[in-house]
Amino acid sequence: MRLILLGPPGAGKGTQAKILVEAFGIPQLSTGDILRAAIAAQTPLGIEAKAIMDRGDLVSDSIVNGIVSERIDAEDCKPGFILDGFPRTIAQAQALDGMLADKGLKLDAVIELTADADELVRRVIQRSKDSNRPDDNPEVIRKRLDVYQTSTAPLVDYYSQQGLVKTVDGMEPVESVTTAIRSALGK
Repeated sequence: MRLILLGPPGAGKGTQAKILVEAFGIPQLSTGDILRAAIAAQTPLGIEAKAIMDRGDLVSDSIVNGIVSERIDAEDCKPGFILDGFPRTIAQAQALDGMLADKGLKLDAVIELTADADELVRRVIQRSKDSNRPDDNPEVIRKRLDVYQTSTAPLVDYYSQQGLVKTVDGMEPVESVTTAIRSALGK
């Protein structure tokens, strides 16, 4: 099972990814985690990414794509994986399509978690209180929602054209969302 979880910040992607990891026995691939692991392992791309980050610059798509490609080649990804936080743009999605095709792989589904913007702000503020994340404040959350709508939401149309999108209401209780995802996947 090769999945992408799409949805705005606070829609429950991380929560559902953890549940799906347990249910399907496949790893969650978060670009932030992959990047940190590549840096810690001092892979060539990790070293390059660290130098860029140390300068305060954003890591380029080509480096992120390369690191994701290397991670997909890992043994634990052979039965599948859940991408969370990647791709974020149409260019990254096109690169992912190319890398998967080169590996003889394809996506099984793209799960879109939908949610009301005001509820997302409330959720993320609560998450901030629970986990002490300083970046989770209303102003930053609204900015992240705007960035999502501009850069990442177009992926829904991109993957819909490939017949991959399964839309699930992320506003429901966690268990109901999980049930809806499993049903959408036929599991």
